[in-house]
Amino acid sequence: MNGPTLKLRIDRRRIAIALDPSCYYTRTVLVLLHLFALFLLVLLGFYVFVANPRNRAHQTFAAFIAFLALWTIKDLIFWNFHGTNVAAGWWAASSFIIALLMQCSLAVFAWVFPENSRTPKRKAAILFAPSLVLIPATFAGLLWREVGLRDGNFEIELAPLAYAFVVYVYFIFGYGAFVLFRKYRALRSSQQAQQLGAIIWGLMITGALKTAANIVFPFFGYYFLLPYSSIFVLPGVLIYAYAISNFKLFSLENALDQFRLFPITYKIALSIATVAIVSFTVFQIPIVWWAFQDGINFDAWRKYLVFSVISALVPNLLLLLLIVRTISRPLQRITFAAVRVTEGSYGTEVDGRHSNDEIGLLAQSFNEMSRKMADDIEQLKNLNEQLIRTEKLAAMGTLSAGLAHEVNNPLASISSLIQMMRKRSSDEKDIENLRLIETQIERISRVTKDMMDFARVRPAARTAIDINSLIDKALRLASFDKTFQRLGIELRLANEIPDVLADPDQLTQVFLNLMLNARDAMPDGGNLIIETTATTDEVTATVTDDGTGVGAEDLKKIFDPFYTTKPAGSGTGLGLAVCYGIVSAHGGRIEAVRGRTAGTSFKVFLPAQNDGQRLTE
Repeated sequence: MNGPTLKLRIDRRRIAIALDPSCYYTRTVLVLLHLFALFLLVLLGFYVFVANPRNRAHQTFAAFIAFLALWTIKDLIFWNFHGTNVAAGWWAASSFIIALLMQCSLAVFAWVFPENSRTPKRKAAILFAPSLVLIPATFAGLLWREVGLRDGNFEIELAPLAYAFVVYVYFIFGYGAFVLFRKYRALRSSQQAQQLGAIIWGLMITGALKTAANIVFPFFGYYFLLPYSSIFVLPGVLIYAYAISNFKLFSLENALDQFRLFPITYKIALSIATVAIVSFTVFQIPIVWWAFQDGINFDAWRKYLVFSVISALVPNLLLLLLIVRTISRPLQRITFAAVRVTEGSYGTEVDGRHSNDEIGLLAQSFNEMSRKMADDIEQLKNLNEQLIRTEKLAAMGTLSAGLAHEVNNPLASISSLIQMMRKRSSDEKDIENLRLIETQIERISRVTKDMMDFARVRPAARTAIDINSLIDKALRLASFDKTFQRLGIELRLANEIPDVLADPDQLTQVFLNLMLNARDAMPDGGNLIIETTATTDEVTATVTDDGTGVGAEDLKKIFDPFYTTKPAGSGTGLGLAVCYGIVSAHGGRIEAVRGRTAGTSFKVFLPAQNDGQRLTE
């Protein structure tokens, strides 16, 4: 042999307890340990990865778990199902390569955790460059002269390149631990430092156990830990997962959070695993026992294959049903609802049971979005109507001011001439006709006066005032009207409501107009309810009558200038338009609502005065 070699000859008597095929109990325990380790690794890796699949630390942990699972499968197959004379080149090659890949994943983790930063490409290229030579050399079998089992004894002769490989693996391990330790010192006394400290402890425990099982004990001639080396990694892996999951891996709170929001990936994985385990137990084990009870032959294999295919249909159909129920049907409901929304049915909601996974959260969010969209569109319609009404008011105000000015001057001259003619005339019939003409002139004057009040922009003398006092003042003024006195008045004024910043005269005019409108809507008498309520931001005054009411079409136009539902000659149609302008100028809004049975409610919303708000004139 050229160059130094290391020859390990494992005496069967030294590891008879671990490897003796006749010791079925011990071999069964070893198989169960490997299966338990494999199951725990897959479960742990899947759990941590799905918890945050976009996080690079979680991705690296998943890669590390995948390599460790391959290591466990390798040991499970080799140490539990070997023959007495078998070559083990595949086992040696996979051992070297998987060990290297695990350390590479550790180095990547050290670079990206806890900042979730990107992997430095230049450092990675330099650090991993030797792998481009060592991995092909391992596949070519250049790291050993001989490896395998002869008469039940494990023998391996290592080549010099194997020493370099082992040194390189430990170098990457040390480099990753060094990077993590530097970050630990830089982030000391923080939550991230505690995570890094736990990971470093996990690495120390894992490194110590693996080194003891694979190097130290074999060096002194004790090889009984080799079959268990993959199991020794579990304590470090648990610490590793516990740390990167921000110490929530074993917490009851985190378990409850996962129960409240159970990702669909977990559900699918759980469904697949459950169906697989149940189908194996219910179908495969009985089929194997029935097919091979008379020995292994062609007919037994034929029966096994045929009935295995038949029995596989049942769990596959069950699995398909679970996936359709979990994914397809809820997504179909969401799709139909989305199509209805695009067709204009705003406010459409997804029907069905809400689940605690991403689809359930999507359905709940879609329902909230659809409801909010319907509310927003309704608000936009109202705002658009208010904007159009405001533009009409502005245009009509300008027109009214000019028209009233042009009409008032001739009317004043005509009125003066009529008065002169009445003084000079002695004919009673002429005097009566002149009195009728003067009455009509006064009527025209009232209309022009209303038009001037509508068009006039008066500076508001705003003060902080109690809206209840304004309603009392308007009520006293309205009480001088004999028709108003016949109404039944019910006051529901809230106590201790915030003040509003307003012009008292203008708001009194608003409430007086609303009360007189309610009087006109109840010519035969009725009940008038005046109510005030308040929130921290808004004060609301409501004037409700049980009169004839307003039609749905009229409600849309009731605040338009010169629009009235009263009989001809009973109103100019400017009263509510003036109210609308005053309330809007105060930063509020006014709405008309039909009663359930009869009557109309007018609601005036005004912003409440905030603490410390400065009074303006």
